[in-house]
Amino acid sequence: MNFEEYRSHDATGLAELVAKRDVTAAELLEIAISRAEQVNGDVNGLIIPLYEQARQRASGPLEGPFAGVPMLVKDLFQEIGGAPHYMGNKALRAQNYLADADSTLVARWKAAGLVPFGRTNTPEFGAKGITEPESFGPARNPWNTEHTPGGSSGGSAAMVASGVVPVAGANDGGGSIRIPAACCGLFGLKPGRGRTPWGPEFTEAMHGIAVNHVLTRSVRDSALLLDATHGDERGSLFHIAPPAQSYLAAMNTPPKKLRIGFSTRSPLGTAVDPEAVRAVEKAIVLLKDLGHEVEEAEPQVDGRQMCFDWLTVWFGQCAATVASVREKTGCGNDGFELDTLAMAAFGRTVSAEQYAICQGRWQHSMIALDTFLQGYDFLLTPTLATPPQKIGALDTPLWQQHAMKVILALRGEKLVMKSGMIEEAAIENLRHTPFTQYANITGVPAMSVPLHWCDSSSGNGLPMGVQFVGGHGDEGKLLSLAAQLEQSAPWFHRTPPEGIA
Repeated sequence: MNFEEYRSHDATGLAELVAKRDVTAAELLEIAISRAEQVNGDVNGLIIPLYEQARQRASGPLEGPFAGVPMLVKDLFQEIGGAPHYMGNKALRAQNYLADADSTLVARWKAAGLVPFGRTNTPEFGAKGITEPESFGPARNPWNTEHTPGGSSGGSAAMVASGVVPVAGANDGGGSIRIPAACCGLFGLKPGRGRTPWGPEFTEAMHGIAVNHVLTRSVRDSALLLDATHGDERGSLFHIAPPAQSYLAAMNTPPKKLRIGFSTRSPLGTAVDPEAVRAVEKAIVLLKDLGHEVEEAEPQVDGRQMCFDWLTVWFGQCAATVASVREKTGCGNDGFELDTLAMAAFGRTVSAEQYAICQGRWQHSMIALDTFLQGYDFLLTPTLATPPQKIGALDTPLWQQHAMKVILALRGEKLVMKSGMIEEAAIENLRHTPFTQYANITGVPAMSVPLHWCDSSSGNGLPMGVQFVGGHGDEGKLLSLAAQLEQSAPWFHRTPPEGIA
């Protein structure tokens, strides 16, 4: 098998070839490694190769629906026993911090027969919608390497879009599956709260805001992988109802006529690029051609307040993570990026009372979404408010960096928080990706579907996805619609131009 034949199959198709003995797991792995070595200098998606460990696994007997298929795993949780676990952090990398054991999710991937052979680039602690950590350098978009593949699962997205693997691990606490899917022309499903595991050390991240899954090129790979990984684990805080049928079966069941509300208005009240609007308009035409009803409508929620509530938890989580890494490594401030130190400092200013009030408002957001979904099956929005940004475009300005160093040295973060400057800085940063946090706050499943590429004559030719947000337990319903869209407007054949990746 050559690379072009390899890339012409999704993970499900490759597994079928292995099962028929048309190709071996070892042969697939070498093709994947060869492709990684060819493109990684350009896209910088693979940061921790685990080739020999993978070769040993591929040489032995493998079972499961994906037996023999190579994959990559995000270097943010999703631990592989005995392998580095750096989370984009300088201190953990300097100490060569190793995971003690496979995470529950990785164990389930291995039980499905997958062959992990490396870990992918992520921003420090996954705290940004771009992937430009100081510890490893920026991951780049295979469609145009001057631009970001998104974040925080940007390394995984870059490697899937480059054809290195058909599937790679990802997680999503504010859009980190859907944003890179949109940036790189991939399919990205964020499952609902509690659907996939986090163990064995803990069973929920950020009160269920963050969830694990994958980035894929095909819808069926995402469905079958969710079948292989969903379900309770030891210590689960609650037991989420299992699907009525397998996700693969749900995907293969055409949807009934759907009623979909759409909005292209940013929840933050910030500008939305015409390309993002065109992406939704194109999706609306396709949906109507398929017999669905689409009209402009959106949940009645204070989008700015919702984003600030999300940020409150995000900053608090960052503070806790920094404290944990300090304890593990004994490092000082030089073990972290300045932006991370700032987020952690702001997180420490939040009182328990403020935190509880913030969490209480999450319920208002969920009630608003539930009320909306009484009249609609899904909410349709752009995934991104702007085309994928250029590398470095979202760097903190030098004057802000200097100011932040002074503020941290003087411990003036409480005054800064009271001034409102952080809210304004957050809005400036989130204006590129304001649509994705709602599904995290409410804990519902959502997906980005690659239905649009920017106009190459006036833009940059980069992909831009559209987002569908469902209700609790709607993963199968979303996959059913995704499969219908995939059949009507195929994207699997669309790959970055050779010479770029």
